[in-house]
Amino acid sequence: MGMAVNTIVNPELLKVARLAMKAESESVKAAAENLNEMVVLATEHIFNAKGKVVVTGLGKSGHIGKKLAATLASTGTPAFFLHPSEALHGDMGVISDGDTLLAIAFGGETQEVLEVCRYSKRLGNAIVAITGKLDSSLAKMATFLLDGSIHKEVCPLNLAPTASTAVALALGDALAVCLMHRRGFSEVDFASLHPGGSLGRKLSTVADHMHGLGQDFSKVQISSDFHSVLEAVTKRNFGIVPVVDASSCLIGAISDGDIRRKLLKNGAKTLQMTAQELMTKSPRTTPQTALAIDAFHEMEKNQITSLFVTASASDRVLVGIVRMHDLLTAKIV
Repeated sequence: MGMAVNTIVNPELLKVARLAMKAESESVKAAAENLNEMVVLATEHIFNAKGKVVVTGLGKSGHIGKKLAATLASTGTPAFFLHPSEALHGDMGVISDGDTLLAIAFGGETQEVLEVCRYSKRLGNAIVAITGKLDSSLAKMATFLLDGSIHKEVCPLNLAPTASTAVALALGDALAVCLMHRRGFSEVDFASLHPGGSLGRKLSTVADHMHGLGQDFSKVQISSDFHSVLEAVTKRNFGIVPVVDASSCLIGAISDGDIRRKLLKNGAKTLQMTAQELMTKSPRTTPQTALAIDAFHEMEKNQITSLFVTASASDRVLVGIVRMHDLLTAKIV
């Protein structure tokens, strides 16, 4: 049995929590108003730089740095976090000529961070600094300085990094968003970097889920006889086979249902029919570049369980088949 929950709410604590959040939001708002062209210059430099972004910071600034490195990397800017203490004991070598250093230190005097900055400057690399002290050693070394100053911490002792870390995080996020905008980073780009996420699945294409022609999937010609058609329909339990012309363009399809209906109507004569006589003309298709979710809705709307896949939307060159079962298994919906 779980521990009993005290249902008596202290209104004073709720007030404290709200005031803390409002104070942090005011600090972020003030930082936004203080933001200048440095964020634009930093964006342009990183966008045009040949190397990666190396993010560093110690303590709470380090935790913010790890998050920002992850945000940059997941939105199209190659980046990783370098712990400044580890850097001073052998990891400095991961910094290369052409990289950009994003250094975070509210006081701007963290020696380990400054040493990483000095090494980067010796390589000729630019430094983007987020600091709350604009006359600090870090600020003076910065190529691009982002003002992370605050009126005071939210901490009642004005000691624990609270408002300052919120501002540093917001500034780093602003830089990441500027880079996304500069790159024209789209939902499809995001999905390609997050293939395991729900957005990645929803923005995957038909080509990611289709069965291609060959060993996976068979086709028949219009002149193929009944035996060849039956063999192709039953192969791999697809229950349907495409009919193509000499140029591999889709002209029809034959399902197991089509064969049953022909047998019921024509009896033994069906065994003498060719694919051209058995097929249904102009079956539904989807281009391989289409979103898988759109293909699923197309099948759902037309109450069918598969779509033939063409090389592009402008032609009927057959490249495969996509099934509703495969999209459900991939959790597209």
